[in-house]
Amino acid sequence: MTPNPTPATARLRLLRWGAAVVSVLVVAACCAAMRPDVAATIRSTRVEQVNAQIENVYTADYQAMMDERLAAERDAGDHGLDDIFVKENPYGTNTTSLYVYFTTDEPAAVSYTVASEGYPDFRADACQGDAADADGYATAHEFLVLGLIPDQANTITLTVTGRDGTLEERVVEHDGPSLLGTEEVRLDRPVTASDGTDLGGGLYAILGNDSDDQDFMFYYDAEGVLRGEIPILFYRSHRLLFDDDGLMWFSASTETMVGMNRLGRLEKILDLGDRFILHHDYAFDADQNLVLLATELDREDSCVQDQVIKLDTDTGEVTRLLDLGEMFPDYKMSTDHAGIDESDLTATGRWDWIHLNTIQMLPDGSAIFSARETSTIIKVDDLEGTPSLEWMIGEPSVWDGTEYQATFLDKDGDFPDTGGQHSVTYAPDDSLPDGRYYLYMFDNNYGSAQTRPDFDWTVIDGVCTKYNVHTEGAASQFRRYLVDENAGTYTEVASFDVPYSPLVSSAQQLDDGRILIDSGMQGLFGVYDGDGTLVAQYRMALNTSYIYRVYRYDFEGFYFA
Repeated sequence: MTPNPTPATARLRLLRWGAAVVSVLVVAACCAAMRPDVAATIRSTRVEQVNAQIENVYTADYQAMMDERLAAERDAGDHGLDDIFVKENPYGTNTTSLYVYFTTDEPAAVSYTVASEGYPDFRADACQGDAADADGYATAHEFLVLGLIPDQANTITLTVTGRDGTLEERVVEHDGPSLLGTEEVRLDRPVTASDGTDLGGGLYAILGNDSDDQDFMFYYDAEGVLRGEIPILFYRSHRLLFDDDGLMWFSASTETMVGMNRLGRLEKILDLGDRFILHHDYAFDADQNLVLLATELDREDSCVQDQVIKLDTDTGEVTRLLDLGEMFPDYKMSTDHAGIDESDLTATGRWDWIHLNTIQMLPDGSAIFSARETSTIIKVDDLEGTPSLEWMIGEPSVWDGTEYQATFLDKDGDFPDTGGQHSVTYAPDDSLPDGRYYLYMFDNNYGSAQTRPDFDWTVIDGVCTKYNVHTEGAASQFRRYLVDENAGTYTEVASFDVPYSPLVSSAQQLDDGRILIDSGMQGLFGVYDGDGTLVAQYRMALNTSYIYRVYRYDFEGFYFA
């Protein structure tokens, strides 16, 4: 668990933070027209203040104190339809959210529409949590409204629907709060869906537009409008996981995993300790403990990004499940001791010999990994027991001279293998017999490895060896494989070109059959039909180098009914 200050210390921090805000505003007012170096100092001071604020938010004491404050303010009076209680961002975890509470005499469902001049309306059915019955009706209505437009007048229309179909509407006027970050409120849309095209519901979660200042996760709607700003401590969130207790889990730093409830309160704040730091991905096991890709700190051999650990979500205990260096010792020793650590950009001389970037946990306790440095997909059996290598997919010659080459599945068909693939996703299909399933991925189609400087990656047909995203003719691909473990084969069943991104990036098969692609180094994400036709595309300004992933979540049973 993360050690936290006492309530008194937390309150003192809040007072100091408040004083700091006033000081920054005064200095800004006095110095607005001064030299650029003064403006830079003011900006730096503001960033430090925001960082300190967010550090406070990610403590159990702060969350408890805000919960007590919210309850006291809400319970100071009765709140019916004509006296609705609202409070913006009560737990400090979603800047443009609005907490809403009121009661009705009869059970009702609630939907809301957020309107602001110059922007499309945002409509959602509110999730009312445990207060609602199986049909979604409740008499106590407590939920978050998402999607307020920052620094604009917002009109929130609440529609209350009774069991008999009767409707009542109430309107709440609220000025949207200012953002903590500098992200666009409305994204550029190089390709816009044609009239009448339904892009589906939910929100796009921007995971990892890393910043030198303050880091965030963002939600955007299908119109490219910002509907949520979730500050994190640093680094990035890699995906969202939803447990059976109503919590949404994500990484808030390389060291911190959190479980947030539907109202924005951080109910669990777990620290990985001083032995490991997170790298790139995590998944739930069968008990909804977190299995994470990690780096072990202070190793004599300086290896990074080659460990798999488990974080018990009840106790906070951290255990190692697998050291890939112990599974592949011969291959590891054949690589050059070279590389950096993307979790610590100041580090040099790190040995990034395999670079795991994706984990998928399967129902039988096995796991599928994507290893960027070897352009290989790896399946390991019994990950939490006695792990053993089951199979690998990729270009076998990368592993020449090792015994592991015998574990490669046979390629069924004529298609190129991947180059530095990311976001490999396990996709079971009930129509297939046991032992057959799909894998899909973002194939970066980039052939390079710092620890294999002499390997000729052009053995992979069509692979690009240039890092520049503007390399003429270069493209990455979406790829979908059918894996047949019974026959020991894999075959490509779908593929199409997407904007080139030599590193990072993601792919997601959506419920409607379309495919969401993030070409991270170009700051582009788009929705494609199954044949590769681009339906809609969005461009986000890059803070530094890339957007790590973009996934779409429907948030049903969490934010939305």
